[in-house]
Amino acid sequence: MEDTTAKILMVEDDMIIAADISMQLTKLGYTVTGIHTRGEDALRTIEQNRPDIILMDIVLSGKMNGIETAEIVLEQFQVPVIFLTSNSDDATFQQAIRAKPYAFISKPFQRSDLERTLSLVLQRIAVEQEAEPADDGSEDHVSAMDDRLFIRHKNQLVKVLLVDILYAEADRNYCKIHTEKQTYLLSVPLRNIEAQLPASIFIRVHRSYVVNLEKIDAISEYHEYLTIHSHQVPIARRSKEEVAKRLKMI
Repeated sequence: MEDTTAKILMVEDDMIIAADISMQLTKLGYTVTGIHTRGEDALRTIEQNRPDIILMDIVLSGKMNGIETAEIVLEQFQVPVIFLTSNSDDATFQQAIRAKPYAFISKPFQRSDLERTLSLVLQRIAVEQEAEPADDGSEDHVSAMDDRLFIRHKNQLVKVLLVDILYAEADRNYCKIHTEKQTYLLSVPLRNIEAQLPASIFIRVHRSYVVNLEKIDAISEYHEYLTIHSHQVPIARRSKEEVAKRLKMI
């Protein structure tokens, strides 16, 4: 991907700042595909005209903030996100990293900061595209039996018992299956794995997580996250009621 042809979507709460950044991007040779102040509007644009990179303010108008919007982008579109933020406290940072951004830019910033960050992100995208395993659809990465999955791992099919799976996690175009002893990285989206897991045992608690109900050790007081073998897994707002209901059944 050449820097001069990279398409960038701006999602920024302050239109004056957005216009200024957009002008800087144009001068650097990038194409700005749109400017939005609301995450909901940005998602519609991404679906219709997918950019190469998204510059995302953490504070947005509308119902969703930048972190929540970026999590949807990660799950549904896998477009690299660079967060723009004037809030650098640790709590915000810890929330933001759940969306797996490619970089952070603290406001206010210099044009050189923007230029260097974009250059590094484009280099990372190029490396990832070169390293991404070819998948022509001729072979499945996961197959299921009654009590197990067979996962293609290091050029062989590995048996993974369902009772050993702690949770599955989305990682852009990939998916990680976590067991007590090992983590398996697969070049398939989380929804493909979810389709192979029995709904009686597993539940989607977040856009990026499907968990084994029987492996949950604790759940926070207000059902914001659950703990599995010392790992904290976030629970989406819309999933809280269903998670609580399912936990009462086991």
